[in-house]
Amino acid sequence: GEGLQEKKCKYNCLICGFPISIFFIVVNEFCERFSYYGMRAVLVLYFKYFLQWDDDLSTTIYHTFVALCYLTPILGAIVADSWLGKFKTIVYLSIVYTLGQVVLAVSAIHDISDANRDGTPDNMTLHVALSMLGLLLIALGTGGIKPCVAAFGGDQFQDHQEKQRSTFFSIFYLSINAGSLLSTVITPILRAQECGIYTQQQCYSLAFGVPAALMVVSLIVFIIGSGMYIKTPPQGNIMVKVFRCIAFAIKNRFRHRASEFPKRTHWMDWSEEKYDKLLIAQVKMVLRVLFLYIPLPMFWALFDQQGSRWTLQATIMNGDFGILKIQPDQMQTVNPILILALVPIMDSLLYPLIAKCKINFTPLKRMTVGMLFAALAFIAAALVQIQIDQTMPKFPSSSEGQVKFININNRSLEVKAGTSEFTLGAFTANEDYLTFDKAFNVSLESGVGSVTTLENGSRSTMVIVQEGVLFRPFQFMDIKAKPEQGANAIRFFNGLGSNVTVGVNFGVIAANNMSGYVMFPQGATQFRVESAAGECVYSQDLGFGSSFTLIIPPTFVTHLVLQCGQSIQTVVDIKPNTIHMAWQIPQYFLMTLGEVVFSVTGLEFAYSQAPSNMKSVLQAGWLLTVAVGNIIVLIIAEAATLDDQWAEYILFASLLVVVCFIFAFMAHFYTYIDPAKIEAQFAERDPEEKEKEKRKSVEMTRKGSAEQRKEDRRSSDSSSDKEKTRQTRI
Repeated sequence: GEGLQEKKCKYNCLICGFPISIFFIVVNEFCERFSYYGMRAVLVLYFKYFLQWDDDLSTTIYHTFVALCYLTPILGAIVADSWLGKFKTIVYLSIVYTLGQVVLAVSAIHDISDANRDGTPDNMTLHVALSMLGLLLIALGTGGIKPCVAAFGGDQFQDHQEKQRSTFFSIFYLSINAGSLLSTVITPILRAQECGIYTQQQCYSLAFGVPAALMVVSLIVFIIGSGMYIKTPPQGNIMVKVFRCIAFAIKNRFRHRASEFPKRTHWMDWSEEKYDKLLIAQVKMVLRVLFLYIPLPMFWALFDQQGSRWTLQATIMNGDFGILKIQPDQMQTVNPILILALVPIMDSLLYPLIAKCKINFTPLKRMTVGMLFAALAFIAAALVQIQIDQTMPKFPSSSEGQVKFININNRSLEVKAGTSEFTLGAFTANEDYLTFDKAFNVSLESGVGSVTTLENGSRSTMVIVQEGVLFRPFQFMDIKAKPEQGANAIRFFNGLGSNVTVGVNFGVIAANNMSGYVMFPQGATQFRVESAAGECVYSQDLGFGSSFTLIIPPTFVTHLVLQCGQSIQTVVDIKPNTIHMAWQIPQYFLMTLGEVVFSVTGLEFAYSQAPSNMKSVLQAGWLLTVAVGNIIVLIIAEAATLDDQWAEYILFASLLVVVCFIFAFMAHFYTYIDPAKIEAQFAERDPEEKEKEKRKSVEMTRKGSAEQRKEDRRSSDSSSDKEKTRQTRI
């Protein structure tokens, strides 16, 4: 009774015509996609800024992880269809997935190994090991359940619910995009928060912890609906059968490689001895499509760099959009937003318009155009990078040193450094750093010069202070790289004759001395300056990625009654980022346009050209092209020795254009087929022909048996003759 009632509910408990169970599946998918894309959005910045890896290593590990995420679905599909079934596979691998997210979140807590409480982990190896373990578990989990969830949702519908099933898949993919869009907006905001037990740092643990919590919710929601699901038992995986059929054909062909064996029309025909002709014909159809997949990884090699190279590019750009301050990793949200806008425009407007113009815009031609759009996106990225490079400061090489001079006196000074001569006004600095690769002479006010040597690879500032009637330069080391994550490096020079206290960040600054650098985020910043004569508050608007030296001049005491801004002087060490993040929108638009034309069309083409029972094989092949594309990125990132990032973008674009022409050539010779018609031909074969083949097979068997008996008699007669001869000789 109770089991029958539960079974009845599985088929009859409907809401708006849909089984109740699919609502659990949609919520599960939304939470899982939020978890995955949220974690992935901040991953490359976690590598760069928390684990302190350089751009190339960060890019390499990022794409290795993505490649694993697209390799494991094949394993998940085989396990689900051959052993565990979809439900158990989703549950077990979701547990693995959740553990991976939790481990990754724990790895981002800097306090767990910060024994001296200075804000920097003391045992970075521990954090790296935990991160890699977490990412490995996530790759196994997300990849393993990827081919199961959508198919499991489809299993909840009966044959007469075709319309509802179609609507479910639309809602299902909407939940994927919704989870992706929301997480890509939210997790960078969480990352930008500061948290910590002993010291406040950017909160990567929160940015990973929230996706981990969503994954726990996803697992719980899915398990709650367990009693309402229709769970089809595993029926064997078609991929395994396809692989075995191909392997047998290759092995059989190798056995019969001698010239006396007649050739067959297709190399797959060598599997006819073991497999039926329908399966062989279906495998042939699949192989024709898989052959066209060979050039496709190059597209994904460019596409997936939105989360690595393009995000790193955004870190050295200006993210001030007025009322919004965009984080570098939030620029990835442009992709899902544009997808939601472009898909209906392409399907409802552009493609019908092209069809009305009598242009034969076949799926393979669309895919070719999509690849060209991706190449154009990388050319646009290269142009943006060239503009960024022009605004970047030129830092010294390992054999050079750079120096800047600041005049702290209330009068102009004549300065000669090496071959450079210039005049410094009161409380000003020379505009650009001077570069030297050997010792040079410094003379002030045409006085006797002094020989100065700069440390190789360093940047420094010489502050000229008057001592009696003489002028003396004091040397201070500057930062030699642009501040990371859009922060601003600020320091103060105290030109007063007494100590000055600047807020709690800088503390007490001695007379004629320089404070250390303190990092501040973009926006209006206030500094409280206190001296023996009084105090005031100095305000400055900061951009992204700049460095300033703020001079408290000797005349500062007389200006305490006025605003600080009239007395404190600003010297720019590194200019703020001036290229706006909005300039990335064209490259995102071109890439998303390429994705819509390439990816959506590619899946549609593959499904139309494959037998109904082998669509999963082509789905696995499609995911494999994504994995190989990410492997291409990590190979090029490690192997290429290009100094300029724009050159790497052009390299990728050029490779894709070459691959695009190869794909167009292959597509030109492709003949479109109707798999249903081909399968129908085998289903409607003449029974007499089958009987004829059966009789032929029996006759062949009989003929073989007769020949064997004849051979046995010959062997027996020969033995008898030999025995008679032997007896005669005796």
